[in-house]
Amino acid sequence: MSERKALLRAYKERKVEPGVYAVRCTITGEAWVGATPDLATRQTGIWFTLKLGSHREPSLQAAWKAHGEAAFVFEPVEVVDTEGLDAFSRNGKLKDRRDHWVQALNAKGLN
Repeated sequence: MSERKALLRAYKERKVEPGVYAVRCTITGEAWVGATPDLATRQTGIWFTLKLGSHREPSLQAAWKAHGEAAFVFEPVEVVDTEGLDAFSRNGKLKDRRDHWVQALNAKGLN
């Protein structure tokens, strides 16, 4: 098996952890909370859109532009057990947990 195929197989077989995360600005203390079906890959997507200047949340994009990448951290705040749930129920559970953390952290919601 080629190295490429082995890497692809390992990626497909990895355990995916759905959950809730926070993006924080260390300078202002602002936080943005979102939910994702895969915590391990979410930061890459967020940072990519922020670097391009195309993130859907204007307040996060403005803070990124004002303070730069070094001022931001990505923090998983809760792994959500969605084992055995269909897609609709999984999405609902993730949204409920995201809403909880938005209030608990006095943050803005993402997604």
